[in-house]
Amino acid sequence: MLLVTLLLYACISIILFTLSYHVHYFMQLHIHPSTLELGQSRWQNYLCLAADPFSQYAFHAALEESGSVGGDSGWQPLHLEIKDDGQPIALIPSYVKTNSWGEYVFDFEWANAYERNGLDYYPKLISAVPFTPCAGPRVLLAKDADLTKVLSFLSQQLPHMCAQLKLSSWHWLFAQEPDWQFAKAQSWHQRTGCQYHWYNHNYGQFEDFTAKLTSRKRKSIKKERRVIAEQDITFTWQQGQEISLQSLKEFYACYQSTYLKRRQQGYLTYEFFCALLTQMPDKLLLVTASNPSTPLAYALFFVDDKTLYGRYWGCLEEVEFLHFETCYYQGIDYCIANNIAHFDAGAQGEHKLARGFIPKTTHSYHYLAEKGFEGAIEQFCATEEEQITGYMQWAHTALPYKAQL
Repeated sequence: MLLVTLLLYACISIILFTLSYHVHYFMQLHIHPSTLELGQSRWQNYLCLAADPFSQYAFHAALEESGSVGGDSGWQPLHLEIKDDGQPIALIPSYVKTNSWGEYVFDFEWANAYERNGLDYYPKLISAVPFTPCAGPRVLLAKDADLTKVLSFLSQQLPHMCAQLKLSSWHWLFAQEPDWQFAKAQSWHQRTGCQYHWYNHNYGQFEDFTAKLTSRKRKSIKKERRVIAEQDITFTWQQGQEISLQSLKEFYACYQSTYLKRRQQGYLTYEFFCALLTQMPDKLLLVTASNPSTPLAYALFFVDDKTLYGRYWGCLEEVEFLHFETCYYQGIDYCIANNIAHFDAGAQGEHKLARGFIPKTTHSYHYLAEKGFEGAIEQFCATEEEQITGYMQWAHTALPYKAQL
């Protein structure tokens, strides 16, 4: 498999400047097997409507430079660029996958179905941010570009591209909500998921938030925070250039320890985090839990003008409620202190409901070249959506708020 993959990537490099498909005379689809080859200025020209940290050139370049993608990682950059009459109108950061790890929209059942029928599910192409289950702009548009036109063109080219590059499928993961209506106009399969997000309703302090909760839930959160405080555990926030390399090293040891407990290695290299600290420090927030001066745990967040993103955590010592305090309550405190409206605390975690995080739907879109599975995939997606819809209805009844916000 590795040899086949390397041969595929070699072919991609050769046809980089010649592969194009035409809907009419002017529109073309170009592929780029390297973030670094595209370059920062070209990439950033597409970000007039996208300010989130995970769309930035620096993030994807750090993944490639650090070896977190490429090589034997199962992720190979293959970015799609669309031009109209020679003018760039869209960039779709994408990766060829030879496994399904680190995606968070799980399709192992689909891969197993292909294998049972003697077909190859890998390699496949995903338009996503590696290891990052955060909804956001996946189709980066140049100024005044028309998303409907871009997606219609892409939809017509997917069969040709999958055939040319021997790909089983294409997957658009964690699409941002403003794009859903445009994606639904295409003939792609839609998958639905659920995450938990917190929203800042102009709170002046943490107690203003908990005042909105039922008495029982408010007391429970107060108890969890008190248990931490009574152990003289304190917290520091370091943002941007305040984050020292020593702190980053200690954080990385914690990050790896979280995976080692499951006898795995973390997806991301230390060099990746160092590159982020150099290239986009203003997007990073490091929370350190100490007792009283000895570090116990770290949580690394990303931040932009509107959202705090909880991403990576690890501890050196197991302490009751420490995870909740470090990853959730400190994040809420930070949002309140900095007037940030939205806190995306990461994938999964039903325990977030009791702590004021509200269930939120996610959408992903999927094209499969093999039409023999169309009926089964359609039924799979419909059943999954029905289950998620039912769960969301229940989850809203389990929220701890005294009244609907």
